[in-house]
Amino acid sequence: MLCILNSCTEPYFNLAAEEYVLKHFNDDIFMLWRNEPAVIIGKNQNAVAEINIEFVKENQIKVVRRQTGGGAVFHDLGNVNYTFIAPKDSGNFQTFSEPILMVLNKLGVNAKFEGRNDLTIDGRKFSGNAQCIHQNRILHHGTLLFSSKMEDLSAALRVNPLKFQDKAVKSVRKRVTNISEHLPCPMSVIDFINTVMKEVSATIPHAEPYSFSEIDVQNINQLKAEKYETWEWNFGSSPKFDFGKQIRTQGGNVEVALSVEHGRISNIRIYGDFFFRKDISSLEQLLINQEYKQENIQQLLTTINLDDYLCNVSDEEFIRLMF
Repeated sequence: MLCILNSCTEPYFNLAAEEYVLKHFNDDIFMLWRNEPAVIIGKNQNAVAEINIEFVKENQIKVVRRQTGGGAVFHDLGNVNYTFIAPKDSGNFQTFSEPILMVLNKLGVNAKFEGRNDLTIDGRKFSGNAQCIHQNRILHHGTLLFSSKMEDLSAALRVNPLKFQDKAVKSVRKRVTNISEHLPCPMSVIDFINTVMKEVSATIPHAEPYSFSEIDVQNINQLKAEKYETWEWNFGSSPKFDFGKQIRTQGGNVEVALSVEHGRISNIRIYGDFFFRKDISSLEQLLINQEYKQENIQQLLTTINLDDYLCNVSDEEFIRLMF
C-alpha cells in the first residue's frame, strides 16, 4: 500500500487527486490531506440548497462537488481528511474506519463507529464517511474534525429549507465535536496528522511512503481544470430544483418562483405589488436559460434598465431576491 501525505490544501486539486489516484494507480492507497475553507457536497446534492450562499461568497469559501454520495461537509485547516483505495470487496464503512478508531483510542479518545457512517465521541459526530466504486476498486474517505472553527461550519451550511423543493439528497445535521477537545494530552493538527500516518502505516503490510511525481501533479491539475474547478461540475450537475423567495423593497413586495435544471433557469415567475413600465414577462424571458449563478444575473442586469420592469427596485435587491 502506498501512503501519501498530501500537503496541498487547495480543494479543487485534492478532490481531483482522489479521482486520479482511484482511476490511474494499481496500488492500494492510504492518503491524508487537508483543505483550506471549502464546502464539499455529495455527488447527488443540490449545491445551492446545501450552502449559505451569502456567507460562502463573503468569506471566499470554495464549493466543490465530490465523486462520492452523502451529505455536505465543511472543510478547513482544522479538519483532516483520510482516503483509502482498495479492491472493492475489501470491507464496509466500519472496516475502513477501524484503523482511524484504533489511533484515536490509542491517544486516549473514546471514539466509536455509530449509525450508517459516522464516527462519534460521547454521541457527538466528528467524522462522516462516504464511498464510491470505480471498476473493481473502492474509494472510502472521511473527515476528522480536529480543531475546526465550528461557527464557520454552522454558518457555511446554514440554509433555509423552506426556500427549496427538490428530490436531491439532503444533508442531515448532527451535533458535532472536535477531536482536540477530548485528547488527554494536547497536540497540534500537524502532530495529529503525523501520528495518524505513522500508526496506520504501521498496521499495513508492505506500506511505503509515496509523493506525487511531476507527471502526477500535471495530470491532477488537468483534471482539476477540466472538471473540479468548473461551474458545470460543482453547480450545473445539481438535480432539478424549485426555489422561491419574497422580499420587501423600496418598490414594494416582490416574490420570485423559479425552477432550475442542469444549473440553468428553466422557468421563472415574478410577482408582487410593484409598479412597472414594461411587462414583467419580458424580464422573465430574459432570465430563462441563464446559468443560475450570481455573476451571470449581475451581468444581465448591466444590459437592461431594471427600473422599467420593477420600479424603485435596485439591482442589489433583485440579486438578493434571486438567491
